[in-house]
Parts: sequence; structure tokens; C-alpha cells
Amino acid sequence: MRYSLKPDYNTRRDMSMPTRRATKIVATLGPASSDPALLEAMIRAGVNVVRLNFSHGKAQDHIDRAMAVREASARAGREVAIMADLQGPKIRVGKFAEGKVMLEAGRPFVLDASRTEPGDLDGVGLDYKELPRDVKPGDVLLLNDGLIVLTVDAVRGEAVHTTVRIGGELSNNKGINKQGGGLTAPALTAKDMEDIRTAMRFQADYVAVSFPKNATDMEMARQLCNVAAADFRHKPALIAKIERAEAIPNLESILKASDGIMVARGDLAVEVGNAAVPALQKKMIRMARDLDKVVITATQMMESMISNPVPTRAEVSDVANAVLDGTDAVMLSAETAAGRYPLETVEEMAKICAAAEAAEDHQLDADFTGQTFRRIDQSIAMGALFTAHHLGAKAIVAMTDSGATALWMSRHRIHIPIYALTPKVATQRRMAMYRNVRPLLMDTSADRDTALEQAEGHLKTRNIVQSGDVYAITCGEPMGAPGGTNMLKICRAQ
Repeated sequence: MRYSLKPDYNTRRDMSMPTRRATKIVATLGPASSDPALLEAMIRAGVNVVRLNFSHGKAQDHIDRAMAVREASARAGREVAIMADLQGPKIRVGKFAEGKVMLEAGRPFVLDASRTEPGDLDGVGLDYKELPRDVKPGDVLLLNDGLIVLTVDAVRGEAVHTTVRIGGELSNNKGINKQGGGLTAPALTAKDMEDIRTAMRFQADYVAVSFPKNATDMEMARQLCNVAAADFRHKPALIAKIERAEAIPNLESILKASDGIMVARGDLAVEVGNAAVPALQKKMIRMARDLDKVVITATQMMESMISNPVPTRAEVSDVANAVLDGTDAVMLSAETAAGRYPLETVEEMAKICAAAEAAEDHQLDADFTGQTFRRIDQSIAMGALFTAHHLGAKAIVAMTDSGATALWMSRHRIHIPIYALTPKVATQRRMAMYRNVRPLLMDTSADRDTALEQAEGHLKTRNIVQSGDVYAITCGEPMGAPGGTNMLKICRAQ
């Protein structure tokens, strides 16, 4: 029986207040979490970003869910970001006459791009018609997330003849990967282009691009997003999902063409092998932080909580290690989209993140050794971190129009919370993804001194600082100019 929040929502309201933590939580919205009361409770419990999975549902479904997220966020009094996750190419087998077959090791099996009739024990059609041109004898194909392994024996016309190396149940529309990568499917399909237009209708804060191989894929996605969003005067941030083997040697250029990456461990593990993924995860997180980009760690983080009310100890360690590696966010997929315990899963993940952060070793000074900052605004941001760290300040405050100052600050580990004050709702929502940044909306005066007084009043009203507390604040003159941060002030609250 699916868990329902409604009977005890009011009694759980206080229990679900989020623990203070730096790492953000991305939760996928689905049938299990679409109830308005439950969605509000999940946001209160610590969800910072809501993911809409465009692999499922129609355009209007996503528009309705985005509206539900905005409404739940308003009721909870916390702005969250919305991430539209594009489906990408459908590299899948077709359908079977009986819905599934049981493949046995040693038997032949044909993947036929020209086949129109339903599949059987001898073979099946393909949604991905280019497969015969992407493979050759000796290649290894992995189906259904690597649970079934086929070796290519020959390619004859549109038919790929294989031998089953590892058998098992194969059902309709299961995915196909090629070991080591090499499938030529484009990252952006016609459906993705239409979905981008849908996502811009509700001004998605982030767009996640599936299966990019290089920077060109991300540059094309950005052009499409900017054109689709132009009428709304909106520019979404782009997340590259790293799930192809070909993306690994191009990681740096992909990062530079994106606003962040997702360590999409499912398809990536199938292509490069499970054993290679942990080291790649650490490399990707480190490189993203070095290049001032955000990074999400995803896939099976709390998988057992789809059906169980508590995570396994291995899952706890997995989430904690991603936090200790420095990830900006950890992501829940089926756990919140289709699981029995979506609220409990968010609560457990928040606790794990907070506990891991409490054990972190902060060595801020080492981050600045040998570094040169050529931009004034970036130098001010780093100066705020350094000074606040050594003074033991209660808070670091960035008055920011674009969010860039807060992003730079968030790339360094520090135990002091960073509060980003912005007059723009879109900037506030985008910063919901940044590690250790608490974005707040505040419309400020164009006069610097008045704006600083307003900022302190805002902090005191929210009990962030009290009289006598020391805090560092950055801003720019003239006020409101993007990239104009040029002042650092150390204040003692009055």
C-alpha cells in the first residue's frame, strides 16, 4: 500500500523542518510525490531542487507539475529551483509479443532495425535504427542497465546478429549501451527540442541535457534554450549529464560549455564498468569545483527506500562520501517519484548530509595557496571567505544580481553559512543549487549605505545575526550592476 501523508500531515509539519546543511537535495517529482500537501512537506523537509523527468508524461503534465511546485514552494515559504531533465535519444529495443522474453546464455539473438513485428526469443526490433552502423563483430552490447550482455557476431544489412553471453529477462523498450561507448545518437532529439520549448513556458531554472558527448552538444542546447526563453526574458542554467564514455575525455570542455554537470552513474557505469565510476565521480566533482561549476551526484543513492522506510548502511555511506567529496547536490530519482516513502527519504538524506558535513575538515587557507585572482569581483569574494574564516564571523553575505559572487564563494569549503541577497527571483531560484548558499530575496536601494542598512535589517529579522554578531558583506557600486562586486565590509550588527 502506498504511503499517504494526508492522515498525519499536521502532526508531521514540525518534524519535517530541515536540518541546517550545506549540501542541496534534488528530488524527482512523480506519481508518488504529486499530492500538494506531500510536495509542500518535502520542500519543508529539505528539497531544494525539483526534477521533472521529461522521459515520462506529456507537455501539459510537466506544466501542471511545475505550477504545483511553485505553489507548494510559496506555501512553504522557500523558493526551490525546477530542473527539466530532457529524455535524450531513445537507444532501446522494441516491443515483444508477450511483453518480455527470457534469454539464455549461448543462444543467438538478433537486433533488427528493419523488423516491424513484435519480438520473440529469436530477436526483436529497434527504436534506435542506427545501431547496425554503430557496431562491428566483437563489440559487446549491454541491455537493461547491463543485466544482459550480448556479443556481436555479425552485421548483415539492418540486422545485428549476437550471441547471449549473460542472459535474463528482457522486456519491452529496455535500453542498449555499447561497452566502451561509440553509439552515434545525437544528444538532442526532435522531442528534446519541443520539450525545451515546454520547459521555457514555465521558466525552468535548470535544463539537464542527456548523453552529451562534447562541448558542441551543450552549445547547441544553450542556443535552443536561449531562443525558446527569449520571449520570457529568461536564461536557464544548463546541466550536462555525464553518462557516455565519450564524455570523459571531453569533460573539461563540456564543463566550460555548461553551468554544471550531473554524475549520472547509471548509464555511465554500464559503458565504463562499475569499478571505474567511484574514481570518476571524485574526478568530476573536483574538476567542477575547480572550474566554478555546480555538480549533482545521482543514481541509486537511496534506492532501497523505494520500498523500505530506512536506507541501507551502504547507501548512507554513498551519500556521505559524495558530500565529503564536495558535491553541490545529491539527487533522488525513483525514491521520490515512485517510492512508498518519499518524505522519509528526503528526511533521511538531509540527516546524512548534515552529519557528513559536521565531520568535514575545513582547510580554507590551502585553497588559496598559489592562486591568482585577476577579476575584482572574484577577488572580493575570496577576500570575504578568508576574512570571515579567520574572524569567526557569524555569516557571509553577498548582495548579488547574477549570483556569480555566491557561486565563487560556494566553491570553497567553509563552516560559515553564505547568505545571498538578490532582487531577482530567477537568481534566487538558481542559487538554490549552490552548496552552502542560502538565497534570500531582497529588493535593495540604489544607495549603497541604505542598501547595507536594509541588508542588516533583513538578516536580523530572520534571526541570522543578532546585535554584536560579526558578519562579512560584499556588494558593488553602482548597485545592481552585474559583475560589479567591488566592496567588502566587515560589520558588527547593531
